[in-house]
Amino acid sequence: MTTININGTAQPYTVGTTVADLVSVITGKVLLPSGQAADGGRLGVAVARNAGIVPRSQWAATAVEVNDEFEIVAAVQGG
Repeated sequence: MTTININGTAQPYTVGTTVADLVSVITGKVLLPSGQAADGGRLGVAVARNAGIVPRSQWAATAVEVNDEFEIVAAVQGG
């Protein structure tokens, strides 16, 4: 099976998936090619792929590859 690891959990993925696709699924928001939410709202999300930060501007252009490891974190308000 073709898998990637997101936040410590192995998950199957489809060839052609991009980082923007992963963020869209996790946040439930449609993303523009710039990585901004199409609804204009704030995402508050950061993505690391194989321990390297993926800039928001590169999410749509960064293809997911077999055995990639992602940390996708969302900012949370409160204290």
